[in-house]
Amino acid sequence: MDMRARLLRATAARPHVLPVSTPGGTAARLAAERYLRLHDLPLALTPADADLLLVTGPDRSALRPAVDRLWQHLPAPRARAHAPTADAVPGALARCRADLADHTHNGDREGGGRDSGRGHEGHGGGMEMPAGLPMAGTGEDRDGLSLDQLHVSLGPLLADWPSGLTVRMTLQGDVVQEAEPSRQQLGDDGPAPLWAEPWARAAGGEPVTVEEAARRRAAAHLDSLGRLLAVAGWAGAAATARRLRDELLDGTPGAALRPEVRRFARRVGRSRTLYWLTRGMGVLDGERARAAGVSGPAARAGGDVPARYRTWLEDIVGDVDRLGETAPLDPAEEGPRGGGVGERWPSAALVRVLPELLEGAELAAARLIVASLDPDPDELAAAPQEVGIHG
Repeated sequence: MDMRARLLRATAARPHVLPVSTPGGTAARLAAERYLRLHDLPLALTPADADLLLVTGPDRSALRPAVDRLWQHLPAPRARAHAPTADAVPGALARCRADLADHTHNGDREGGGRDSGRGHEGHGGGMEMPAGLPMAGTGEDRDGLSLDQLHVSLGPLLADWPSGLTVRMTLQGDVVQEAEPSRQQLGDDGPAPLWAEPWARAAGGEPVTVEEAARRRAAAHLDSLGRLLAVAGWAGAAATARRLRDELLDGTPGAALRPEVRRFARRVGRSRTLYWLTRGMGVLDGERARAAGVSGPAARAGGDVPARYRTWLEDIVGDVDRLGETAPLDPAEEGPRGGGVGERWPSAALVRVLPELLEGAELAAARLIVASLDPDPDELAAAPQEVGIHG
């Protein structure tokens, strides 16, 4: 067996998976992340590194072109699967891996790999561009100088990104001059977003305990931290956050979780590297946050990216300490992204403040700022047009 054949067989045995999620697909995404972790399948961060493309969540016609663009940039041999629900994940991945093994066994290289003449949109899914880059124009920078302008987009499908959200930016150098967010609107015709579901049930008169809400909120914050830490390049801590998230959702008792949750919070909260990497980014003081309708951790943090992730950590520790409380949940109590009585889509306000936080920031900071707010894509998809996000 030659070296090429050995490499292909190794790929089929342990393929790199590029998972992307659609709005409304949080439960399916969580199931996929758990499956990949338990089966030790490596994640791909870009199409160029991927062997399998796994789409989780409902089929969204508006996102099909973006999914197809990702698929075009996976090198052969490759396979793709769609798991619309959590229960569909194992079967979809099994079929996908079988397809990849067949391609590998048959020596199907689909033309020998990626078409080198194709424009590279990357993971964001934008317009076709020569040499993989958009053309630059000119415009005045923030100091009145005339510099080249570059128009780029982040989203709607991107690793560790709110699915369905697109942020179009105008850059001069590596500084964001303008930022305009938009999102896919699906309408309020589906189930309550997973993370806010206990509050929706309580508001409807169903019995929900404080423990159930605390468990869901802590899991949501750990999910957000997993994305932020992954974007920051701290893969080990991101994996720990996601494992603790899954243990909370599995119903692991508070006494068993408490020691490791506290160790994790101390480790991340005291990390000098993470602090120095993110300090001063995306400053949002409490007064400005409340004026924009922002509530929850982002408003209480009243500061930069470190202030927000440390607030998440404090809330996680506090919620794990509340596991076991059987008192009924007050529907007005703050959910994972904030909210309260009469506020069903607190994530919409998180997107509304993005332009002022991104403008003037370096491009490298943009994804960290978005991850530190982490608007819920399920809430954004359900939010009506009048919430003030461009559709």
